[in-house]
Amino acid sequence: MSDMDEMLTALLARRRSVRGFMPADVPADQMRRIFSNAQLAPSNCNVQPWIVHIVSGGKAAEMRQALEGAATDRSEVRPDFELTEGYAGIYRSRQIDAAKALFAATGVGREDPQARRASFIRNFRFFDAPHAAFIFLPPWAGWREAADVGMYAQTLMLALSAEGLASCAQGALSHHADVVKRVLGVDEELRLLFGIAFGFEDPDHPANQTRTDRAPIAENHCFHG
Repeated sequence: MSDMDEMLTALLARRRSVRGFMPADVPADQMRRIFSNAQLAPSNCNVQPWIVHIVSGGKAAEMRQALEGAATDRSEVRPDFELTEGYAGIYRSRQIDAAKALFAATGVGREDPQARRASFIRNFRFFDAPHAAFIFLPPWAGWREAADVGMYAQTLMLALSAEGLASCAQGALSHHADVVKRVLGVDEELRLLFGIAFGFEDPDHPANQTRTDRAPIAENHCFHG
């Protein structure tokens, strides 16, 4: 294994979903470098369909307040892409295991609906991260372009990890797409896919003590030859 192979393996292992951040902002020049690196992501026919809006400072605070308000008021969920109603089989088992690990780390009891609700609401504050990236698709785009956005998002999160920063990809940040667009003042025809919270990890936050495993390669892969 070469030094570059080892670096990539270490970087892939370092990237994980962080749910507790320090309040310090990411310096502007560092942020621009990271997003420039993310722009190197592949896409079908090189169309680069992602449209990314990054909030910081006062705009981040405004977005947190608006999204938390919508979630707390139990406003009707208005995603641009239909939400998955539920997982089944092994996928449900993986979801449950991840939730158990998080709740155990943060002291949220299974029979404590108030604490579970408070834990859920933290999503809409993007876990108090100082920044969040909201990733949109143009109105003509379909699932193929959504796959392109997935490749962009992974590239972005690895670029963040390479610079010592933490991130968490959040589907919850798309639940109130109308609220996000209103706060950002963007074209209502854009379609919000998800958001990514990012910043410096708070190593002392209980949620960050969680570690989730990955399925053995045989559960997801079939090699033919």
